[in-house]
Amino acid sequence: MNVKESSNFILHAKSNEFYWEGNGQLSIKTFSNGRALYKTNRGFFAVEENRYLLLNEGPYTIGIEEKQDVESFCMFFGDGFAEDVYRTMDASTNELLTDPYKKASPLYFFERTYTTSPLLDGQINTLKRHHKQLDACWHEEQFHQIMQTLIVEQSTTLREIESLQALRKSTRDELFHRVTTAHEYIRAFFAEPLKLADIARIACLSPNHLLRSYAQVYGKTPHQHISELRIQKAKKLLANFELNMTDIAFEIGFSNPVSFSKMFKQHIGMSPLHYRKKVILDKKSD
Repeated sequence: MNVKESSNFILHAKSNEFYWEGNGQLSIKTFSNGRALYKTNRGFFAVEENRYLLLNEGPYTIGIEEKQDVESFCMFFGDGFAEDVYRTMDASTNELLTDPYKKASPLYFFERTYTTSPLLDGQINTLKRHHKQLDACWHEEQFHQIMQTLIVEQSTTLREIESLQALRKSTRDELFHRVTTAHEYIRAFFAEPLKLADIARIACLSPNHLLRSYAQVYGKTPHQHISELRIQKAKKLLANFELNMTDIAFEIGFSNPVSFSKMFKQHIGMSPLHYRKKVILDKKSD
């Protein structure tokens, strides 16, 4: 991938350890059975199942370190492909008929991880299942459909940007980029001890400015988001009966099981032990 590509292509692989650094095309990254950590000029991005990362053309690194094989399915879009698709969605029919091959203006996506919508999930899974069997024309149709979906779903991001209190569009865009940098950093490192000042420094914002802007975009504070992610991971780990409470506490960023138990009960309404017993009873009743 160090050689500049000009066409659409797919990388589909499995590995529990992987590292790559270089320049990449506009691309969408998806993973299952684990997660991958990316780093770009904008910050860090953790990509796990049911989410995807959208990256513009440019330099990045990727690292995978898991106990089991992680399945990656990544789509790379050729030069000008997104622009051509967007033009057919935005220009009038008369314009498209008059000059069907007009060079479109550069198109840039908001680099971040996104929750995979049911529509996009279905499109990607269809391509994943059949991309080695069906012909080139079918492949190109899938790339067009997926790009259309990506462009339409960017409207959600535009609505999030509008929630920020800034007069100029350029100011709102830059503030949104910085807030999402903090958001993605939290997603990538929530299992480590994080301080508001450190997160704000990553986003190049003052702590108070980050706090206010983060709540405007996401409806929660950074600490609330960290707790939410820790709870989600704790629930998964509690279903693994081989792990004790100390192991789980360390795994999600707590220095001792007492702090973990207190946080868990505060959010779930029961202790981790009671939650584990409930999981066991639920499995027996199935």
